[in-house]
Amino acid sequence: MPSSRPLTTHDGRSIEVRLLAAGDLAPYRGLQRLFAEAFEDAASYLSRPPTDAYVHRWLASTSHVALVALADGAVVGGLAAYVLEKFEQERNEVYLYDLAVAEGERRRGIATALIGELRSLARARGAWVLFVQADRGDEPAIRLYASLGRREEVLHFDLLV
Repeated sequence: MPSSRPLTTHDGRSIEVRLLAAGDLAPYRGLQRLFAEAFEDAASYLSRPPTDAYVHRWLASTSHVALVALADGAVVGGLAAYVLEKFEQERNEVYLYDLAVAEGERRRGIATALIGELRSLARARGAWVLFVQADRGDEPAIRLYASLGRREEVLHFDLLV
């Protein structure tokens, strides 16, 4: 998959969809700020930011994926995902962990384009499925994911360590 791909939004705006690599500290930090705002969770995303060395290692790993949508150099959308090597067969699954689009940029096809890029990357990395969770009541996310795949009802548990 190319590291960068142009996208024209539904309203004709030009956006760049880019796979972040080890040296992409500024767009990574921009994605952190976007997630903090979109999820209203500055404590998780901004209070203890990882060091540059950690970000470099995280982005260099083939088990991690960070995609951003850039408009005039600014992060207006993005996602973080994890490639999970499976135990039972020589195949992978990709878990789309976080996805956000800036409030003023929504409903222009940016989230769908980011997921499309992630699907391409997942195929290239030997994945058989890409999965994502949505919170009950998050109707925009549920509609988006339902339009792109099959819904499963599961229970999720956080086990404290």
